[in-house]
Amino acid sequence: MKTTIIKIGNSKGIRIPKPLLLESGLGDSVEIKAKRGEIKIVPVLPRKKRIRLNPEYLASIPVLRRDWDQPEEDRAWASLQ
Repeated sequence: MKTTIIKIGNSKGIRIPKPLLLESGLGDSVEIKAKRGEIKIVPVLPRKKRIRLNPEYLASIPVLRRDWDQPEEDRAWASLQ
């Protein structure tokens, strides 16, 4: 679909026809990316929530790993398969 770049105040822009917006599935929040010769409009993805782990738990991981990595356990699991 062809369109023209128009003046909007001190900026320039384009009008995006409603059928094109509906087909794209874009919502109200978008990010504009540009590189030579093209402009890309993509949806803003929700930020992932960061999980905070208890420092005591993090410190215990090497001990837990040492307890879990026993050769006899590997042999026992292998015999069950």
